Amino acid sequence: MQDIMMLVQDPAAWVALVTLVVMEVVLGIDNLIFISILTNKLPPEHREKARKVGIGLALIMRLALLGTIAWIVKLTTPIFELFGHGFSWKDIILIAGGLFLLWKATKEIHHNVDPADHNEAFIGTAATAGFTAAIGQILLLDLVFSVDSIITAVGMTPHLPIMVVAVIAAVTVMLVAATPLANFIERNPTIVMLALAFLMMIGTTLIAEGMGFHVPKGYVYAAMAFSALVEVLNMFARNARQRKKQGGH
Repeated sequence: MQDIMMLVQDPAAWVALVTLVVMEVVLGIDNLIFISILTNKLPPEHREKARKVGIGLALIMRLALLGTIAWIVKLTTPIFELFGHGFSWKDIILIAGGLFLLWKATKEIHHNVDPADHNEAFIGTAATAGFTAAIGQILLLDLVFSVDSIITAVGMTPHLPIMVVAVIAAVTVMLVAATPLANFIERNPTIVMLALAFLMMIGTTLIAEGMGFHVPKGYVYAAMAFSALVEVLNMFARNARQRKKQGGH
């Protein structure tokens, strides 16, 4: 308790907390896009529940991982070398997560391009199986992002309470934003393809990071923001043309 009171009175601790919360929220954008696309394939009555359960379990998993920080940090230790690069467990997790994202995004793009091919459905047609699969995939991808963000957080602050508060704040933002984002994506079909392209870019970035090629996150998010802005302008243009067409009649 005394340590927590000292942190509350320390301005540097507050700066670290705000920085960590912002970082966790920004990193959570990737997760939110994936969750939105994933849960939108479920029956309407199961979607919001799947988002809340998936994000809630993800919070529990992240807090559990924070309790094993000493072990998480050791994941950066190289375990073998290939092509002159030492691969650690963190690298392997990032590469596996990137491949998973590429595979899922490619499957969904194929399903959108050829909707008649029901064998390529993103999630099974059975509601129960689909709900369980969605929760499992949300947790799987969150594990990848959690390991990366926790290792980054350890480099920013040594104080566990600050990390815990930052994770809780970021996941709360995800809970609030998940349904509005998912509804927005569902109302605008062209956004789905853009979001899938984002997932492919994020997957490629994870693989590159795992292979030892550092890709500045700022460049990735700047590209995503620019693409989203262009799509918003296209949406305004389409709506304007539609209103003009309706007014002409």
